[in-house]
Amino acid sequence: MPREMFGDVVKPSITVGTKKWYTVPLSILSHSLALGALIVVPLLATDMLPTPQSVMAFVAMPPPPPPPAPPPSAPQPVQPVNANAAPVEAPKDIKPEPAAPPPSMSGVVGGVAGGIPGGSVGGVVGGIPQPPPPPPPPQAPVRVGGDIKEPKKIKDVKPVYPQIAQTAKVQGIVIIEATIAKDGSIKDAKVLRGMPLLDQAALDAVRQWKFTPTLLNGVPVEVVMTVTVNFTLN
Repeated sequence: MPREMFGDVVKPSITVGTKKWYTVPLSILSHSLALGALIVVPLLATDMLPTPQSVMAFVAMPPPPPPPAPPPSAPQPVQPVNANAAPVEAPKDIKPEPAAPPPSMSGVVGGVAGGIPGGSVGGVVGGIPQPPPPPPPPQAPVRVGGDIKEPKKIKDVKPVYPQIAQTAKVQGIVIIEATIAKDGSIKDAKVLRGMPLLDQAALDAVRQWKFTPTLLNGVPVEVVMTVTVNFTLN
């Protein structure tokens, strides 16, 4: 049994060198042709393969059409222009106003001589009379002094010494401010400094005095001056 099992090893049935010399090259050539057929045939049949769906995913789609144009808006009503309204914007240039035509010197029909240039119907001969000027305001009395000379006394009245003052032996000087009118008479008098028992007697005497009129630029005016009345016991 063991002999039969290892008989091929000891004495192989196929002996090297029994095959022909071209067997090996022919085998290599046949295998090469078979391998080339396996590679070339699929390449020639690629045009029959279906297009994969993934390729379509990268195909650019045409852009969508633009939206339709909006309908035209209704025309706005035109507001009327007011010719008397003030302008909102300043004008670019201001033109000077035309000069007024000179007044007509020919007058009008029905006018009278001596009127204004151009005249008017129903005028007055010699023009419209002007109203008289208003009277000048009354001039205030001026005080004696400087160019105003003191008027001269032309009438003197001695004061009556009061009996009560003589009994009390009161004597002295009473100073009075007198306003002399334009004709020289005493218009007003008031005591500036005096004595209660002698003031009234002094005022009664001064109000009877009279002076020459005082002239200012040749015109009589009222003046104010101070006078003194002396009371002396004998």
